[in-house]
Order: sequence, then C-alpha cells, then structure tokens
Amino acid sequence: MMNFTCPYCQTAQIIQRDQIHRILSKFHIGDNAEGSIGLDYQAICCVNPPCRKTSLSASLVKVATTPSQTYKIVGKLYTWNLLPRGTARPLPDYIPLSIREDYTEACLIADLSPKAAATLIRRCLQGMIRDFCQIAKPTLYAEIAELKRLLDQDIAPKGVSDESIEAIDSIRSIGNIGAHMEKDISVIIPVDAEEARLLINLTEMLFDEWYIARARREHRLSALKEVATSKETLRKSISAPDGA
Repeated sequence: MMNFTCPYCQTAQIIQRDQIHRILSKFHIGDNAEGSIGLDYQAICCVNPPCRKTSLSASLVKVATTPSQTYKIVGKLYTWNLLPRGTARPLPDYIPLSIREDYTEACLIADLSPKAAATLIRRCLQGMIRDFCQIAKPTLYAEIAELKRLLDQDIAPKGVSDESIEAIDSIRSIGNIGAHMEKDISVIIPVDAEEARLLINLTEMLFDEWYIARARREHRLSALKEVATSKETLRKSISAPDGA
C-alpha cells in the first residue's frame, strides 16, 4: 500500500496492490558510460469512481544487484511523467486564464527546460500579485516591497502572510535567472528540474492560500446568508396575522 494523490482529480488515497503496476528493468547493453542503469516505470489507477484515470511515469535509474540476485534502485537520473502530460493541477476558472496558462506551461516544460519554467512561474507570480493583491508597479521587486508594506500595516489581502512573501521573493530571485541576462554572459547559473518543481509547488501553495481559500470563504458566507434569509422569511410568515 502507498499514499497517492491523483494528478487528475486531486483525490488523496491509499493505493492497493491491484491498482498499481510497477516494473524495474535493468539494461543489459554492455560497458556503457552511465554504468549499471535501468528503467523503473509504474502505472496507477485512481480509486475515485468519477475519475478512474491512469497515471503513468518512468524513471531512468542507477541499479545495483542484491545478494538474492534481484535489482534495487540506488539513484534516479531522470523522470518522465507520461500520463497526465505534465504535472499541472486542474485550476478553477476564477483564477485568471493567463495565470493558469503560464502555470500549466511551466509544469509541461519543468523537466525539459527548468530555467524557462522558472521564468514562466515568475510571470505567473507577478500576474497573481497584480490580480489578487491589486498591486501594479514597474518591477516585481517593487510589487513585493509594496505587498510587504501592506502586510506590515495589517492591510494586506487575506491569505497573504510573511511566509508567502518569503516564498514569493524566492520565486522572483530564481525566476530572474531566466528573465534577465547576467552582466557577464560567461556566467551560467543553472536551474535544475527539482528546483523548477519546487517553484511550481510554492505557486500551488499560493493558489490554495489566496484564490481557493477566498472562494471557499465567499461560498460559506453566501450559504450562511441564504440560511439567514430563509429563516427570516419563515419567521415573518409565522408571525404575520391571518389574512395578511
């Protein structure tokens, strides 16, 4: 059994043996430069009845032989998410389309071009600050400074915290690597796939804490108002004199 969150429907679940198919295969290709390597792939079926979709991934791995003459993974070299294409979460329509598109594209290219993905996430972040926080400045740095000022004065939008501002500034600084050339063009600052995915995860955290939390608050308040209105209507009908 293993814990799993479906990338299609975001349902957290515990996967049973009959819902996962996993195979580790060692390559027998002679004296290759990479050493003892193989392919580890797995297919998982979501247990959520309305979904039931298949997730498929594969990893190029370093393998070693065990005393029982089987193989074990001792390191991962590369991972491909085959189904669904990319790792983007489905996002609600109340998040602006341009932000959703930048986020989805960043998820698609995180492995192939981490630096470009970081740049897209930076642009996604700037769009979120301008839309959700209603802050528009000439630079992202100035927008973050203004957001921090609002937080220090306790007038920032609900959901904005010191932790989220720290995360935002981390995304900005790493995203700058792709957005701006270094003065010395011989200086190459790498961004690897794991770092790109970390930026994507931080952005997803902001989706949850900003947009989704706000929508849930509005939904709860709307439901409460509907209950209050129906109760008031019922009270008036009961207290009204006969024939009124």
